[in-house]
Amino acid sequence: MKKSLLALIFGSALFLAACGGGDDEATNDTNTGTDDTGTEQTTDTGNDTATEGTDTGTETASAEGETIVKSNCATCHGGNLEGMGSTPSLADVGTRLSEDEILDVILNGRGGMPGGLLQGGDAEAAAAWLAQQK
Repeated sequence: MKKSLLALIFGSALFLAACGGGDDEATNDTNTGTDDTGTEQTTDTGNDTATEGTDTGTETASAEGETIVKSNCATCHGGNLEGMGSTPSLADVGTRLSEDEILDVILNGRGGMPGGLLQGGDAEAAAAWLAQQK
């Protein structure tokens, strides 16, 4: 009886420790990331007119991917994507995996990560942004 009670208490403590902690940091980082993206677009707008349209489109797609990642992945991977507990860091995931490999992980899962958390264009935008993180 005592062993099962101890196991239940230990399991509950482990579960609560794994689930707690990341939401406040994720909210603050999302706001910071949005502000930084706006500054970058303003800076690039003052450059060459011929490349301005291309850069803005790339930056818009990049900003969309960053927003998707920060709002969907930060809960488990940390506000700065530094990894939390048993979840790996995504801060430099582009050095370890290609964009196609990242997309495969997002769609099909790997290890403790379930597949299908993002679908379609959101999954592709997130994979493209994560592949740039080196």
